[in-house]
Amino acid sequence: MPGDYERAEEAAEVIREALRMHPQLGVPRIAVVLGSGLGAFADELTGAVKIPYNSIPHFPVSTAIGHAGRLVIGKLGELTVAVMQGRVHPYEGYSSRQAGFPVRVMGRLGVKSLLLTNAAGGINPTYGQGSLVLLSDHINLQGSNPLTGPNDDRLGPRFPGMSEAYSLRFRQLAQQAARELDIALPEGVYAALAGPSYETPAEIRYLRAIGADLVGMSTVPEVIVARHMGQQVMAISCVTNMAAGMSPGELNHEEVLEAGERVRGTFLALLKVVLPRIAAEQP
Repeated sequence: MPGDYERAEEAAEVIREALRMHPQLGVPRIAVVLGSGLGAFADELTGAVKIPYNSIPHFPVSTAIGHAGRLVIGKLGELTVAVMQGRVHPYEGYSSRQAGFPVRVMGRLGVKSLLLTNAAGGINPTYGQGSLVLLSDHINLQGSNPLTGPNDDRLGPRFPGMSEAYSLRFRQLAQQAARELDIALPEGVYAALAGPSYETPAEIRYLRAIGADLVGMSTVPEVIVARHMGQQVMAISCVTNMAAGMSPGELNHEEVLEAGERVRGTFLALLKVVLPRIAAEQP
């Protein structure tokens, strides 16, 4: 039975075949994963190839609202970027291993740097709705790890370190870009829960007590897989709502999508500056 390495290689070969029809694009060395309400960045790419997830072998298909479910590879200026317009989550019925599988495919394709984005609830009271927050660390409370099971040494080591899950150098580049653009970009710790129900006020008090600034239902499986493969990672959360108990009223997904739309211009401006600088750091 083929393992993750063989499945990822088969999926990557289908993407390579699509790219052979567009030799001007070349091979992407940087990939972006777009979260809920943040898919508009893919529309900024020129000369793009768009590949639905359901046409890529073994690729998990997005079912969440606000996730287009396609891979878009195109040019951002002179830079070729692979953009995942939507992701999958454990709450959709996928395992953590499956949620991290697209990152495996990006690795086999040649991607060395990964930028992840997500919609998150704000726990830190200094954040406002629509804030962009650079992740400095995470707390995995999803009850699973994408590396569980036999390890394939061709993909990475059995026990990968997570001391710098989010690249310090990439964070420095993002902070520099934010200053130039006059964008507030605080750093914070992201707690990943399984979902799909939003957290209770008591759970938010617990998360705050253990050091979380943000809460969401994604990102961490992808980060673990990326670091396992030796990719450098940066992640940005959009605070689409304050977490339960932090503000009156019930939370809902429409609010998440609306907040993503409101922050679109700022978010796009930041990515356009940061991505070329990240690419320039690659060996």
